[in-house]
Amino acid sequence: MQKNIPFVHSVLKEIIHPGDTVLDATCGNGNDTLMLAKACGNSGHVYAFDIQAQAINSTKALLNKYSIHHVTYIHDSHAHIDQYIPATMNGKITAAIFNLGYLPRGDKTIITTPASTIAAIKKLLQFIRLSGRIALVIYHGHPGGQEEKNEVLSFVTSLSQAHYEVVQYAFLNHKNSPPFVIIIEKIKQEEQQ
Repeated sequence: MQKNIPFVHSVLKEIIHPGDTVLDATCGNGNDTLMLAKACGNSGHVYAFDIQAQAINSTKALLNKYSIHHVTYIHDSHAHIDQYIPATMNGKITAAIFNLGYLPRGDKTIITTPASTIAAIKKLLQFIRLSGRIALVIYHGHPGGQEEKNEVLSFVTSLSQAHYEVVQYAFLNHKNSPPFVIIIEKIKQEEQQ
């Protein structure tokens, strides 16, 4: 069986095509951004968000090694995606990924929070196209992690089954708060309110 990140990458790559627009909500050290950028090709575009300059710089350095330049780097919270992605992109983003928790090899006191994560997911649900997917890799073995896990699970399980399919992928017999994956797929457009 695939570990979490390879599983997420395979689930997203099966729907991403050259020319698509995709989003990395927590670019971290750049590995997910790199996968997204390769999947959508030079004719596509990636929006890469992170609240830490260290993460943005690491991601830029990694993608520069591959001469990848079709990325917009945004040093801000993913909760503000609507301030950076034009409204004309509503219903047009193919895929998005979140790695919740803290930056690997970074400051473990700087973490994603339930409020910003749920705000970002709500906004992304408008930006994601039909059959588009949002992947959440939920790391919760750190202070604040359980609260975020519980609130995110509560939110995603409340999504309308008429509009979204929500799947959980987890290793149930792993010890020490193993991370797990949530995939949200849009199956029907919601009515604008």
